[in-house]
Parts: sequence; C-alpha cells; structure tokens
Amino acid sequence: MNEKNSPARSPLDTDRVRELVWRLAFPSMLAQFVNVLYSIVDRMYIGNIPEIGPAALAGAGVCGPIVTLISSFASWVGVGGAPLMSIRMGQKHMRAASRIVANCFVLLSAMAVLIMLAVFLLKDRLLVWFGASPSIFPYADAYLTWYLLGTVFALLATGMNQFIICQGFAKTGMMSVVLGAVCNIALDPVFIFVLDMGVKGAAIATVISQMVSCACVLGFLFSKKPLVRITFGSYRRRVMAQVLAVGLSPFLIIATDSILIIVMNMAIQRYGGSGQGDMLLTCNTIVQSFMLMISMPLGGITGGTQTVMGYNYGAKRPDRIRKAFKHVLLLGLAFTSLMFFIAHAVPEIFVRIFTREPAYIETTVWAIRIYTMGIIPMTVQYTVVDGFTGMGVAKVAVSLSLFRKFVYFLAILALPALFGAGAVFFAEPVSDVVACISSATVFLLLGGKILGDNRRL
Repeated sequence: MNEKNSPARSPLDTDRVRELVWRLAFPSMLAQFVNVLYSIVDRMYIGNIPEIGPAALAGAGVCGPIVTLISSFASWVGVGGAPLMSIRMGQKHMRAASRIVANCFVLLSAMAVLIMLAVFLLKDRLLVWFGASPSIFPYADAYLTWYLLGTVFALLATGMNQFIICQGFAKTGMMSVVLGAVCNIALDPVFIFVLDMGVKGAAIATVISQMVSCACVLGFLFSKKPLVRITFGSYRRRVMAQVLAVGLSPFLIIATDSILIIVMNMAIQRYGGSGQGDMLLTCNTIVQSFMLMISMPLGGITGGTQTVMGYNYGAKRPDRIRKAFKHVLLLGLAFTSLMFFIAHAVPEIFVRIFTREPAYIETTVWAIRIYTMGIIPMTVQYTVVDGFTGMGVAKVAVSLSLFRKFVYFLAILALPALFGAGAVFFAEPVSDVVACISSATVFLLLGGKILGDNRRL
C-alpha cells in the first residue's frame, strides 16, 4: 500500500535555511533555559533555608544527577522518535510519521512507570552510594521520595514535547515549558517557607509544575492543530526498536553525564573527607547549576534544529543540511562565548543566589571559572553529535559521545587522586577540548560521504 500523502508544501522545503535555524533554535533554546529553572529555583530556595541551607543544598545536589538520569529516558524516546518523524514527513509518508508518535507515547508511558517503581525500591541505597553522608541524607531522601511521584508527568512532558517542536510549533513547545517553570517559581516559596515543608516542599512544587506542563503538551498533541497527532493502535516492536536506536545517542549523552556527576560526587567525598567533602559537594551543586545554564540552552540550539537536518536528509537535500550545520555552529559559538564571559567576569552574582557564606562563595567562584574553560570548543561536539542524530546516523553520534565521556571519566578518577579533591573540576575542560578535536575530525572525514549518499545509512 502506498502511504504517501500530498500535504501542503512545508516551510522546511521552501524557507531559507538561516531563517529556519533561527526560528527553531531560539524558542528551543529559551525553552531549555526556562527548563533549567526547575532545578535552579529549587536549589536557590533550598540553599537559603535558615540554618540548614548548605546541608540541604548538598542533599539536593546528590539528587540532581539521579533526577537528570531519570529525565534522560524522555530524551531517549522523544529525541529518538522526533527525527524519525521528521524524516518520514520529509518523505511525505504521513501515516508512518503518525505511527512513530503513537508508538513513542505508549513506550514512554510504560517506561516512566517502570522507572518510578525501580528507583523507589533502590532509593536509600542509591543515595548512600552516590555521596549522601549521614548529615545530608535526610534532605536528599525527602526530595527524591516526593519527586519520584511525578516521574510519569516529567517524562511525558519532556519527551512528547519534542514532537511539537519537530513539527514547527517551537513556540508552543516553549510555552509548555515556560508555564511549568512559572508555576514552579511561584509554588516553591509557598511550599518551602509559607507551609514550612522545607526540601519536601520544593519537590512537591516541582511535581505540580510538571503536571501542568504535561497537560499542555498532551492537550496540544491530542488536538487537531498539529499535522501529526497522538493516535492509538499500530504498535510495532520494530518501530520502537528503531526509535530507541536513534535516541540512544542523546540518551547516553544525558545519562552518562548524570552518571559522571554521580562519580564526581563520590570522588569529592572520598578525597575530600567528611568536612571538605560536604563543602565541595555543596559548591559542586552550584557549579552544576551554572553548567546547566550553558549545556541545556546549547542543547536546545543544536537539538531544536534537528528537524531541519532530518527533514532535508529525508528529502535528499545535502546543500541545505550543510548550510544548517554552519548556522547552528555559529549560533552555538555566539551563545557559549557569551556564557564564557559571564563565567569568568561575574560568577559571584550567580553564586550569591544560592549562598551567602564567604567560604562557599570563594570556592564556588574558583570552581566555575575552572569548569567552564572549555565551553566554547564544546559547541563543536554538540553541533556534530546532534546533527548526526537528527539525520538518524546514530552509530557515529553515539561513538563521539561515548569517547568524550570516557575521557571525562578517566580525568575524574586520575586528577583528584593525584592533586586532591579540588582538581576534579579540571575534568570538564580537558574532556571538552578533546571532544572538540575528535568531533571536528570525524565530521571532516565522514561528513561528505554521509551527506552525499543517504541510502548507505
């Protein structure tokens, strides 16, 4: 049966590439920036809780990579399915595109329930293994316990939002995230301070906010506004397997980032001891919050424009793909250059949002300046990896991602062992520079072959 339909000609066919990249990148970047507020706002209020602020912030820091690890499963399905949908739309196979969305919705829903149950059963052991000392364990336990109750809403909101953005409704996707973030900002002080619920209140506020975002995303995808909506039926193991194969790269990027932060926290506690370890763990929570303000908007630029790559790859338009790569890279370099300036000129402004303790401020400012030394060259890897992912070239993207993580992992193990706990912050710039070189080399060697004949892949 011929599944090709003849819908109206898409802007992805006709609009200038630069305009497409900018129109998709900016809302996606802003959406990711607002999404960062979920964790940053929680940590900001938690760090300012009277008397227990530093310890509570360290507890939230232990939970942070676990929460991000859970969220990475949304990227596995969402970022895995959305490029495939874009490719099918570019090929004018609209029924196949609809089938992909249906399978992703069911897969993500089932995955969310299973993850929630599994983490809940292992929660106490995970927190201890991942760096929660006796003094900060109660705060970490309270936050994670309540956060897990919103796992289904969090994963559906994040994962299914990709199918809104990839259909050209970037502003709608952004607004669903903004609405949730605004709810979180408004509810956090109410639950934490007014109702005196502390760390538990921060988690409850986050869950409610994720419910709001989820309702917006699903409400839109079940409506008649998008070209491809959520439908029921036509479930295929083959389709799910293909989605998971394509989404493996972004999943590994986020999941291994979370695992490496967990390993980093463990190294800090091991080499810093009970006193310095808890202090550096608090500082690292702030450092990672600042890094999220760089990596997530940058990922919004490179990931939000994947639909341009995927659509034109399916339409066999390598000229437009090359132009898209160029504009995405330039936009990413402009953003990371700005953030590099902020990180090295005025990091104190950001740090003081979380703590007023002079010793914590001094150490965290130093750590931010070290940790962000390689963020400009980091742009190259984000552009190459997300570009290849958007075209469905999963093997190359995964290999580049894992190589960077391997370098980072070795640096985390070696540097603090040789030079003390504080040296762990140098692991990030080392891996960023190495990843830039490796990604650029692979793109120069394989890019022409990949774009010249997409039937080989």
